[in-house]
Amino acid sequence: MIRPDLSLPIPEDIASAHFIGIGGSGMSGLARMFLDRGIRVSGSDRSDSAALRDLAARGATVHVGHDAAHLGDADTVVHTGAIWPENPEFVTAKQRGLHVIHRSQALHWLIGGRRLVSVAGAHGKTTSTGMIVTALRALEIEPTFVNGGVIADLGVSSGTGSDDLVVIEADESDGTFELYDTAVALITNVDPDHLDHYGSRDAFDAAFARFADAASEAVVISADDAGARAVRERITHANVVTFGEDSDADVRLSGIRTDGPVAFTLTAGGESVDVQLRVPGAHNAINAAGAVAVLRVLGHSLADAARAVEGFGGTVRRFELHGVQQGVSVYDDYAHHPTEVAAALSAARTVVGEGRIIAIQQPHTYSRTQEMFREFAEVLETHADHTVMLDVYGAREDPVPGVTGELVSGAFADPAHVHYVPDWQAAAEYTAEIARPGDYVITLGCGNVYQIIPQVLEALSRTEAAAV
Repeated sequence: MIRPDLSLPIPEDIASAHFIGIGGSGMSGLARMFLDRGIRVSGSDRSDSAALRDLAARGATVHVGHDAAHLGDADTVVHTGAIWPENPEFVTAKQRGLHVIHRSQALHWLIGGRRLVSVAGAHGKTTSTGMIVTALRALEIEPTFVNGGVIADLGVSSGTGSDDLVVIEADESDGTFELYDTAVALITNVDPDHLDHYGSRDAFDAAFARFADAASEAVVISADDAGARAVRERITHANVVTFGEDSDADVRLSGIRTDGPVAFTLTAGGESVDVQLRVPGAHNAINAAGAVAVLRVLGHSLADAARAVEGFGGTVRRFELHGVQQGVSVYDDYAHHPTEVAAALSAARTVVGEGRIIAIQQPHTYSRTQEMFREFAEVLETHADHTVMLDVYGAREDPVPGVTGELVSGAFADPAHVHYVPDWQAAAEYTAEIARPGDYVITLGCGNVYQIIPQVLEALSRTEAAAV
């Protein structure tokens, strides 16, 4: 992993940019925006993907695998923190004296001083960003946006708009959310995470407080989340707007109903409006309240903001249905923290009816798994009827002895609720064996766990054929 060096200068002009790790949702979104600006774009990633093929169709030069020769005539190299310092493209770019900047600096360059809404938080920021973007478009405003996931109705994670407004998902994991010149800051929640970067909970909270106080116009923050309330006490900003179920929230959420499409009432400024979303789960009602609060700060009425948010159709890899076989629905969700897993499974519970929930969990990173394996086990055992546990997706980290999926499965109070299967084909076949019509299978994790879904659907299909 490479820690971003935000002290490095950002070039004033960029003619040709090379992206190391161009296939990621954030990086591919940035690359599309560079193409929109008429900048020559090249990039590489370790494997082929739909994102690479889309960028190639748009005119980018893309490569599978990393090689110094891929740099071509680029004057600027954009990288993520997930690459290793030994990456040959990164090493050669440094040796040549090219501008080598972190993806957050590339985004800062693209924003270029326009009015900025930055969405931060441990959970819900991708959905909240998507809600704000789609609502603004419904209100006939065309913002530029960069999200951490593909917005389902738009089919992209980023876009260049015609209005002088930018909406971004701001990443707190490495502190880069403090780089941007934010006008309106939205903090969805502050659940302790990324302590490998910050070192302590106090440092983590302090970074959120600095992010909030640096906003030039307003801070919108959860009134319910305990971590957000602790950060709120540190904030000195003159214009703080709260949202949530708390009776003192400026945008108050009440009467959440989850027996079908999630519905609720929002109250602000003496007005109330009933809302019904297209996406399930009480957590999305909370996300919607935060999005509406931001829209009100931007000058829209409660009623207009609520109607606009109702049209949001979700983001890719957030409770996304991939197929149905043998009456078993197979979903995928990006959840990779215990709080997110609980929210995803709780949302599924509201719509599964009499069926069961079978979770296929891929723990993400060795450090998070080592720190939170007991919390993962408790959440999965509480909210899923059965869990199929895969091995850890290490991402940027080297393996840690003893930290595997079995560490999580071994922490279940009742071993009958979990089955550790490190082999994916065996995991898919086991899932098909235990699934019944009406059940939901949900893959969970922000690694590559979604790639097991075709195997699961195929195994379900064979089971169905065998039963006929």
